[in-house]
Amino acid sequence: MEGQTVKIRRRLRRRKGLRKRLFGTAERPRLSVFRSHKNIYAQIIDDDRGVTLCEASTRSKELAPGLPYGGNVVAAKRVGEFLGRRAKEQNIERVCFDRGGFRYHGRVKALADAVREAGLKF
Repeated sequence: MEGQTVKIRRRLRRRKGLRKRLFGTAERPRLSVFRSHKNIYAQIIDDDRGVTLCEASTRSKELAPGLPYGGNVVAAKRVGEFLGRRAKEQNIERVCFDRGGFRYHGRVKALADAVREAGLKF
């Protein structure tokens, strides 16, 4: 943990507590979110098999050209819509939401709302 700021250590501690309760299965995979200052990443994971079923981020080759900046709410909404479409193509209907220790606010909330609008339930 050396070299990490207090803020990051607190987030990792919250994340550890969340991951004790959240586990993705084949019927209900885990939607994991990570945000950095410049980008936001989301992936749907089956923890039983240890496999990522689908992913989307502001750095995805399908989304990056249309986004001038990846670290804002607009970009998070686009990532959520794109991930929701990809999940529906793979017949994923229900997920459990893993916010990764981040507050459910701003970009994380925008991504979650966009995924819900795309048809996923959590």
